[in-house]
Amino acid sequence: MSSEHPQTPAPASSSETIRAAIDAASTALARADAGVPSAALPLLRIAQEHVTTAIDEAMAAVLVSEGGTIRTAGALAGLSENAVGPRLARTRLLAAYGSDSGRVTAAGVERARYDLEEGRHREAPDQPDQPKPMRFRARRTT
Repeated sequence: MSSEHPQTPAPASSSETIRAAIDAASTALARADAGVPSAALPLLRIAQEHVTTAIDEAMAAVLVSEGGTIRTAGALAGLSENAVGPRLARTRLLAAYGSDSGRVTAAGVERARYDLEEGRHREAPDQPDQPKPMRFRARRTT
């Protein structure tokens, strides 16, 4: 992507995380029965969460391994540039490079690239207690 940052292979854990999320989404979608929408909805939601994880991890890999920009990664994923930083902060590849405000900035990405090149990349472990993406909740039952 960038001539300034040659492509480096994504860390294996990044590819594994993306693959696992895609597989889990595929499984949930395969189990969803369109003929029974009330039973399909929870499975569709599960698939959506796994696809979101795959997208976030893929954006992180584009930034770190391929030298892309936050704007480019967002555009490839159909997101605005402002939506990318908080999503990157939830990834294994870049969570350790996030700011106190809960987002990954261009400076964090540059540091992650440098650390990866030097063999000192800090990877966040799987965080099962990590907050899920925000969802709409009705205030009233009307």
